[in-house]
This record gives sequence, structure tokens and C-alpha cells, in this order.
Amino acid sequence: MPEVYGDSSMIKQVLANLLGNAVKYTRKREAANIEVLRIGEENGESTICVRDNGAGFDMKYEHKLFGVFQRLHRADEFEGTGIGLATVRRIIARHGGRTWAEGKLGEGAAFYFTLKTVSKNEN
Repeated sequence: MPEVYGDSSMIKQVLANLLGNAVKYTRKREAANIEVLRIGEENGESTICVRDNGAGFDMKYEHKLFGVFQRLHRADEFEGTGIGLATVRRIIARHGGRTWAEGKLGEGAAFYFTLKTVSKNEN
């Protein structure tokens, strides 16, 4: 993983929320596949992805994913408060980064975020 700028406790919260969702939405799978990947670096920012093969979502609702109390699945299917992804977006935005997601219903989801990369000269 890249070395990035950020408040370590806040970035831990981002990863906890994204990994927690991945575990939650893959629990009905016989074999869960959850990955944390560095997708690349561009313009001094690293792109990180948390990807799973869980329940996924319909991309026509992607705009709702990061809203407070927005849920795309029924509460009786998957527990939660609907604030996890909103928290992720807010933390990443405060760090000057971006968030987005891709998914396919029944096939899984990928959640992306960017953070400024620490340059090799600063190490």
C-alpha cells in the first residue's frame, strides 16, 4: 500500500467502514472474496479500492450510496444505520480526496477513494 497523507485514526475508520461493509455484504456467499488494492497513482494521489463479491448494487442508485441514512438493501436483509459510507465520504473529502463506487447487483461492489501520496523525497 502507498504511504499517504492523512489522520491515521480517520483513515482507519474509512478502512473499517469499507471492510465492515464488504464482510457484511458477502456473508451470504459460500466463498467471500474481499480485496484491498492500490489501483494506481496519478497527479500525486493514490487510488485505493475495497472490492468484494457480495450482494452488490444497481448502478442507477450509485448517487445515493454515500448519503446519510441511505440504504439500498432492506434492513431485514442487512443490518446497519446508513451512515458508514457517508462517514467515509466526509473523511476522504476532508483530506482532499474523492470517493466513488461501482457495483453489479448480485455480483459485488468496489469502493474507491483517493488520498495524496507522500512523495519518495519526503520519506
